[in-house]
Amino acid sequence: MANLSDDLSFPFYVASRLFSQAYREPLAEIGLTYPQYLVMLVLWEKDGQMVSEIGQKLQLDSGTLTPLLKRLEAAHLIKRVRSEEDERRVEIELTYPGSALQSKAAKVAEKADEFFNNWEEKDVSQLKVLMEKLIAEFNPA
Repeated sequence: MANLSDDLSFPFYVASRLFSQAYREPLAEIGLTYPQYLVMLVLWEKDGQMVSEIGQKLQLDSGTLTPLLKRLEAAHLIKRVRSEEDERRVEIELTYPGSALQSKAAKVAEKADEFFNNWEEKDVSQLKVLMEKLIAEFNPA
């Protein structure tokens, strides 16, 4: 019989829940959910990406990503532009309010950094490497 203390998935569950709670308030202040924030991060890095590119970067299928994009579009943060060459291809572009939101979102990143204030840089780097390894194991695509 398995015990909670032996279950390796439990610490991941707790850490994920705590991260979500910590992000909830600063994201609510700028009107985004965490998944919407991730989409905006991808677009702030490089505007004008295809839906498929965004989905690949965030490891989200179109059934999950499309409703996120529709809500961001309804909030006037992005616009969807169909390719003139191939109507199946949809490019996502930031609107002016979507671009302007990036400076307000800096507070969200600061909140994330607070988690690791007492950590040594090498430990944060090691955690990131281990998490990426774990993701690769579960999602070999």
